[in-house]
Amino acid sequence: MNILHLSDLHLGKRIYECSMIDEQRAVLAQALDMAREADVTLIAGDLYDRPVPPAEAVALLDDFLTRMSAQGSPVVMIAGNHDSAERIAFGSRLMDGRGVYVSPVYDGQVRRVTFADAYGPVHIHLLPFVKPAHVRAALGREDIEGYTQAVAAAIAQMDIDPKARNVLLAHQYVTGAGRSESEEVSVGGLDNVDAEVFAAFDYVALGHLHAAQSLEGGRVHYCGAPLAYAFSEAGREKGALMVHLGQTGELSVESCPFAPLHPLACVRGSFAQLCDPAAPVCESYVQVTLTDEDDVPDAAARLRAIYPNLLQLLYDNTRTRAQQADFEHGAAAERSPLALFEQLYAQQNGQEMDAAQRALLAGMMERIWEDEA
Repeated sequence: MNILHLSDLHLGKRIYECSMIDEQRAVLAQALDMAREADVTLIAGDLYDRPVPPAEAVALLDDFLTRMSAQGSPVVMIAGNHDSAERIAFGSRLMDGRGVYVSPVYDGQVRRVTFADAYGPVHIHLLPFVKPAHVRAALGREDIEGYTQAVAAAIAQMDIDPKARNVLLAHQYVTGAGRSESEEVSVGGLDNVDAEVFAAFDYVALGHLHAAQSLEGGRVHYCGAPLAYAFSEAGREKGALMVHLGQTGELSVESCPFAPLHPLACVRGSFAQLCDPAAPVCESYVQVTLTDEDDVPDAAARLRAIYPNLLQLLYDNTRTRAQQADFEHGAAAERSPLALFEQLYAQQNGQEMDAAQRALLAGMMERIWEDEA
């Protein structure tokens, strides 16, 4: 069975107030072509960039799913942490008839959709993004504290057939995976899920992290976001994964890169160097870093003659490096809430927090964070 693995579309995303909707429309058109080579397409959450998406994002997803259905490409998708699970699940029973299968709001049960090939059934289990609070409430399990416990408890309730092949579609942060700048990080970094909880599955299609990567010997995969959503990701290849699932134990995965309309790029130099009249126009979405010691009047407007899609203008000189050094000396903006409280505790008490105090504080912060989400 060929499975196309997509995730983290973030439809409606804006970078420095620039809408990415045209870029997203272009990669979804490419995904439509890829899906023709697959038996089913999985979308592992974060369909939208925020729980209440703009109308143009809703229209784009509607158009994509309609086209997928029209070409006979089944789609299975779940809600991520950026989505409203209730909005994603709306109309799911109607969509079933068109080959679009959606995760319901988590209530202790996990939906299973079954496909088949020459080797028999393949069960796809749809686990939307969950927090410990969700699982505690759904299962009546007050003993569940961390994310690993929560996901393990959710999996324990699933109808997993050990004689068949089982695929998990989930949206979580797995311990050991690498994050990207464009992702949302939880308080204290406490959202880790140990990969051992996925032992029952032949393939785990994950969303949440924006860089493609694999764990557990290649059985657990993030396909990454389809576009670079931060300048720190400029130059990285983005795409989907085509998963070839044979009989039990046979698995191979290949990358299917997307070609963005306007890739993200970072350029650096003096104003004179970057505004060379002989330089060709650069259509990429650009972050420009000027090395001039003095600010250049109307620099952004003048640079747009060569970089019409300039999104961010920075300076790197003696003044800005001194400002950065002062900022890093305080470093408050870069520290997690847990680290900031640890610093305050040490200043007030003349000693560091011990492990028990740190664990108690981290747990309190996490419960507050859960209740606010």
